Amino acid sequence: MIGSQHAHSAIVIGGGSTGAAVAHDLALRGFSVTLVERGEIASGTTGRNHCMLHSGGRYCVKDREAGMECIEENTILRRIMPDCMELNGGLFVALNDSDLDYLPLLAEGCQSCGIPYHELTGEQAHRLEPHLSPLTRAAIWVPDGVFEPMRLCMSFLATAKANGATVSPYTQVEELLLEGRQVTGVRAWDRSADRLHDLHAEIVVNASGPWAGEIAAMAGIDVPVVPSPGVMVAMAGRFCQRVLNRCNAASDGDIVVPQRETSIIGTSSWTVDDPDYIDIPEDHVRLLLDRGSEMIPALRQASPRGIFTVARPLIGRKKQDEREFSRTFECFDHARDGVDGFVTISGGKTTTARAMAEKTVDVICRKLGLDVPCTTRETVLLSYRTYYAT
Repeated sequence: MIGSQHAHSAIVIGGGSTGAAVAHDLALRGFSVTLVERGEIASGTTGRNHCMLHSGGRYCVKDREAGMECIEENTILRRIMPDCMELNGGLFVALNDSDLDYLPLLAEGCQSCGIPYHELTGEQAHRLEPHLSPLTRAAIWVPDGVFEPMRLCMSFLATAKANGATVSPYTQVEELLLEGRQVTGVRAWDRSADRLHDLHAEIVVNASGPWAGEIAAMAGIDVPVVPSPGVMVAMAGRFCQRVLNRCNAASDGDIVVPQRETSIIGTSSWTVDDPDYIDIPEDHVRLLLDRGSEMIPALRQASPRGIFTVARPLIGRKKQDEREFSRTFECFDHARDGVDGFVTISGGKTTTARAMAEKTVDVICRKLGLDVPCTTRETVLLSYRTYYAT
């Protein structure tokens, strides 16, 4: 599986889905790659999300670019990493008149974004999901799914390692190394050995999610990445077999995602300054339980198995309403900021990590004058089970 070799090197900061996908793409295109992650793989945003393989249905009405990105990547991930996915589909559930009014907007959005869908009566939806509220009047089926976050990252990284990449968890970037206005590497703290060491490369990729602003600031750069937390509540018991979304504009507590033997209710949204220190507001938890129970009344009798939060890396500025931020992604070549050898990729979803990586490595190849096509759309990933064996 070794890609064609070039005498070019890259350091990737961040071991979540985006960083893992970037390392995979770079290794396939022949780069010498080192990925550093301050904790365990997928221990940041990726490891504490909904675990939802998006069809794009949540975005196709108000954010069609993100909707089209999601369905394209949904289709690719089904093909290249099937052993990480539970391809169970999803329902957008209409409980009242407001939901029914939204239903044709959702259907039109799905159609315009190329998202497969079909409409169901309330009775048909109940046959699929017996725990749905008796108030269910209609639903729309879409090809949502569920993934296991750590396994997803390990599949990307197992394949990257097979192509020569080095993966270093528990390695925290303390500073960027600069020669003039050129980033030449990172000074990293090996937290296992408790020692500092320098790593050098032609390109450093900042794929640190909501921490991207902190990393960019080490080079004196301001990137428009806003940490936006969301609370999620994992309830003991699997009360649905498909991802359930409320058939209306995105709001707090409007998703229930089955994950193994739990049901994850999500999510709220606000902004913070520091993604490492996020309080969980009690009123958010109560709201999620109330709203989730509207779709699945049995959740009222269930017990929370875990309550957690994590910050999303949204592209935007603090003064904007975070619900209005696009869920698309952006790659920043910091040569335009006067700092070369340094690229940031942020925004997006775990579902779109592969596409984010493709765009990032395309930018890097253009910077280095390389004409090496991306092949991650067709490359079937190694099983996550091989991560520790490669």
